[in-house]
Amino acid sequence: MRIDRLELEGFRNYLRQAAQFDPRCNVICGENAQGKTNLLEAVVYLSRGRSPRARTDREMIGFQAEGARLTAQVESRERAFKIQADLWRGKRRKITVNQVPVKTGAALGDVYHTVLFQPEDLSLIREGAAARRRFMDTALCQLRPRYAAVLAGYERAREQKGRILRDWGRRPDLLEALPEFDEQMIRLGAALIRYRYRFSLRLGEHAAVHHRECSGGREELELCYRTVSSVEDAGADAETLADRLRRHMESHRQAELASGLCLSGPHKDDLFVTIGGRDAKQYASQGQTRTAALALKLAEREIYRDASGEWPVLLLDDVLSELDPRRQDFVLNRIAGGQVFITCCEEDRSSGLLGGRVFHVENGTIR
Repeated sequence: MRIDRLELEGFRNYLRQAAQFDPRCNVICGENAQGKTNLLEAVVYLSRGRSPRARTDREMIGFQAEGARLTAQVESRERAFKIQADLWRGKRRKITVNQVPVKTGAALGDVYHTVLFQPEDLSLIREGAAARRRFMDTALCQLRPRYAAVLAGYERAREQKGRILRDWGRRPDLLEALPEFDEQMIRLGAALIRYRYRFSLRLGEHAAVHHRECSGGREELELCYRTVSSVEDAGADAETLADRLRRHMESHRQAELASGLCLSGPHKDDLFVTIGGRDAKQYASQGQTRTAALALKLAEREIYRDASGEWPVLLLDDVLSELDPRRQDFVLNRIAGGQVFITCCEEDRSSGLLGGRVFHVENGTIR
């Protein structure tokens, strides 16, 4: 899968720009704050229906524009697709694929996938559970569109339950609705656990290989998916998982009522990472942390390839400059075979290694 052409109008600092991309490597050069990351953001948005950094669509509309239009010509599964997103300040966005409206951003995952690697991802191992959970959710929403619907449903139920727990002291009658939202969280939570568990197994297999190779065979990386304590086997059937979630929720009922918070459920899941049998978050060196993060991102890319038969579009946003030469070589030697976008401040040697085109961005102008 690849992006052949991208057109931007009123998007961030791009007034009106278009670019034809190489199917192999595209190096995007330019000084800071010129629009390199904005370009990658547009590519990601058209694959997910949401930005990796903006909280709302309005944030992506240029200061002097009333709306923005993003259009991509994409080749995927030996078919041509035209994806278009229209954003407005005062009304709901519109996204179409081949002029057919799509209801959710998750539907774009059926067209093409992107794997984005940013400098902040290098600290993925050291951050809290929320960062690794977000990593799993982002990947699974593209890989399995049904997962996105389940996740959205779970979050809606959790939000409603949270309101009840927060307000029941003033309105005790709200507790009558609590069992309904408990059951929704249990049913949808069981589905989330099944998806995440299977994904973590495949992610661990690929990531272990990459980490071993990057460390010269000196270190072993392992992943362990962790959910609520009452779930002994995250690979169990949905009915068993629901029963375990219900048991855990019941045991936390009084604590939830007292704190006014949802304390039970897979919204607290984590992906536990060990290197050489030790907790990577606590004991890994900076070099080990970066190698592990690289391994996770490259593993994500391979899972997409295994599932679809095609490499996803890989976007490296100023990541190579954050790596030492050995890790730079490790990345560059493993990204051939699919379309790649690399941003940098100076023309990158990867353009010569991988072949392709070099673009220069200055003040929202691409040349």
